[in-house]
Amino acid sequence: QVQLVESGGGLVQPGGSLRLSCAASGSIFSINAMGWYRQAPGKQRELVAAITSVGSTNYADSVKGRFTISRDNAKNTVYLQMNSLKPEDTAVYYCNLEIATMGRISFYWGQGTQVTVSS
Repeated sequence: QVQLVESGGGLVQPGGSLRLSCAASGSIFSINAMGWYRQAPGKQRELVAAITSVGSTNYADSVKGRFTISRDNAKNTVYLQMNSLKPEDTAVYYCNLEIATMGRISFYWGQGTQVTVSS
C-alpha cells in the first residue's frame, strides 16, 4: 500500500512564489520518475515538470526558467518551486510517482492541491 500526500498550494499574487511538496509512504522499494502535472478548469491535464531517478529534469515550455523540480530520495519526496507566478498558472497541481513495490512498478497520483494566482 502506497500513499501520496501533497501540500503547499494556496492563493498568491502575480509574481509571487509557492513551493509544492509530495511525500510518498508505504511499502516502497524505490521511486523512479517523479513528475508534476496540472489541470486548469476546462482544460486537459498537462505535464509541468519531471525528474528522473538520477536527477535529469524536463519542463513544459510555459514554466521554463520559473519553476524548479527537485527530489529528496531519503524522504521519498518531490518538490516544485514555483516563482514569478502568473494567473495562467492557476490550476490543480498533481504529483505522479513511478514507484516500485514488491514485485511490480506502478504510477501513483497525489490528491491534488489548488494553486490560484490572482490579485
